[in-house]
Amino acid sequence: MDVEQGNKEIAISQKWPCLGQFFAKVKSAFIGFLKKIKKIAMDDPRRMIHAIKVGLTLTLVSTLYYVTPLFDGFGESSMWAVLTVVVVMEYTAGGTLCKGLNRAFATVIAGSLGVGAHHIAALCGQKGEAILLALFVFLLAASATFSRFIPEVKARYDYGVTIFILTFSLVAVSSYRVNELVKMAHQRVSTIAIGVATCLCTSLFVFPVWAGEDLHKMVASNLDKLASFLEGIETECFGEKANFESLEGKPFLQVYKSVLNSKATEDSLCNFAKWEPCHGNFSFRHPWKQYQNVGGLIRQCAASMDALSSYLTSFSKTKPKFKADAELQLEIQSACREMSSESANALRELSLAIRSMTVPSLARCHVSAATSAAANLRTVLSNDITVWETVHVAMIASLLAELVNCIKEIACSVDELAELAQFKSTDSVHSAAVKPVLEEETPQQVAIDISS
Repeated sequence: MDVEQGNKEIAISQKWPCLGQFFAKVKSAFIGFLKKIKKIAMDDPRRMIHAIKVGLTLTLVSTLYYVTPLFDGFGESSMWAVLTVVVVMEYTAGGTLCKGLNRAFATVIAGSLGVGAHHIAALCGQKGEAILLALFVFLLAASATFSRFIPEVKARYDYGVTIFILTFSLVAVSSYRVNELVKMAHQRVSTIAIGVATCLCTSLFVFPVWAGEDLHKMVASNLDKLASFLEGIETECFGEKANFESLEGKPFLQVYKSVLNSKATEDSLCNFAKWEPCHGNFSFRHPWKQYQNVGGLIRQCAASMDALSSYLTSFSKTKPKFKADAELQLEIQSACREMSSESANALRELSLAIRSMTVPSLARCHVSAATSAAANLRTVLSNDITVWETVHVAMIASLLAELVNCIKEIACSVDELAELAQFKSTDSVHSAAVKPVLEEETPQQVAIDISS
């Protein structure tokens, strides 16, 4: 008996530590989850505001179900207003407008066609009605589904086409058994319209999040990331304390990588921005498409940076010994430093021009300087045969020259954006008149009258 009792006590003592470890892991996981939630909210406080807006909108439309007079008017169809809010409410105002208007128009058109199909099919008798309704559903569903493969329809009206198929099928099929079809269709269209209107009011007038503004800032931010990479190249590779052997793990070698995966976000923001009304400095017909063109060129530049980054990382591991003379090395290093510096400055100016919506006049000077440095470097690489003994340096210089060409294309695209969007000119001085100084006055003083 004593042996059995001792074995039980040992077993219990072994279980309790495991239980304690389990609770410790649960506590650690819960605390980690809370920290993650806090970080998400702190990164963009608008996310918390959006969550509150969705809760507020659902609470408002649910009154259709709670208030008896309203429920008597709409019946069980009141629940469609709640469902509409759940599927329509998006983070950005443009996203809500896109889905809301798609759902509203698709519901009205499909509902009307469904009622019309019912009246036409009813003329064929009870047996012919079912056959004709099935034929209508087949034809419209097949045609609408095929239209989703059209790029323009897919980009802007895909959700609306889906709702059209759903609504027409529900109305047409249910019309065979439902007696008061028009009343049912009217109630559903009305409640869906109420849901869409509530979503639009909340999204547009309660701390709106504009997709166009986010797209505008995202393109400028991506330019800054490319500039940070080039500034790191200038300092770490061609500066006074340059050291190729310690490049691996440097932050500047990773800063551009988020740009490579930005296409999906840019396309989505651009699509939603086209639905938004004029707001801030953005007109209704703002050239959002040009932002996609600029973004595409930025990603091409980031891809070239990825090739350069990979080569620099492998270059730092091989630790090659240079055979070229010191004067030639200095000439190449100076040209590469100038290309990196001027290219980074050009990207900074382009980013600043987009943020402030001003013409990027200073960026052209930096691009010209970088292009000139790249041309001088090509001359050195083509004329001096000994430079090819330093293959690694020649490869880095060539990749940098390719980056300069990419940045030149980005600058041209931003210039086009500035022209289409009518960015403000930075030339604030239009005319200046120099007044002569009288002899009695101090000769070192010159009075200049500036009139705009």
